[in-house]
Amino acid sequence: MTKPWTFVILPALAVLGACGPSQPAVQELQGTDITGTPIGGTFTLVDANSKTVRWSDFAGRWRIVYFGYTFCPDACPMDVGVLMQGFNRFAKEHPDRAAKVQPIFISIDPARDTPAKVGEFAAAFSPRLLGLTGTQDQVDEAIRNFKALALKGKVLPGGYLMDHSRAAYLFDPQGQPIETLPIDKNAESVAADLAIAVK
Repeated sequence: MTKPWTFVILPALAVLGACGPSQPAVQELQGTDITGTPIGGTFTLVDANSKTVRWSDFAGRWRIVYFGYTFCPDACPMDVGVLMQGFNRFAKEHPDRAAKVQPIFISIDPARDTPAKVGEFAAAFSPRLLGLTGTQDQVDEAIRNFKALALKGKVLPGGYLMDHSRAAYLFDPQGQPIETLPIDKNAESVAADLAIAVK
């Protein structure tokens, strides 16, 4: 038998449900927020053709910056692979916005990473990825300004390893830091964060 009070409560719930405005889910970045931090700054490096490239050349464009080296056996290929897969997903869904973004790979090992070597490494992941290197002093300046870590590590029979930070920094068109993209997660997370941040 139906209780009399159910006739009062059920219509009231229906009215409350109908009146409440539907709020879209707030999208949150999955990477780490670095807005306001002193990350980034000037650099003068060279590309695959030994052409001088400066940080100021990208004024007005979004930038993604990753520091690594071409002889890296695992971390760099994995990180850059996830980064560029995510970027390509983003570019496919938002080609106009992706056209305003420049992904950049900066070598921390200029003793071995010639312009040609860095260019080959970058091209293996995407024609959109710009590989840069330079003299040791030029690279050191970039590492300092971007608060990256780069130290010569273990020496192996085939050469030496480099200990380095693993972050893909996203900068806005004014060169201000926004976030470190979630390359530690997956390409889908990178694409999702780019879709939120890049306008």
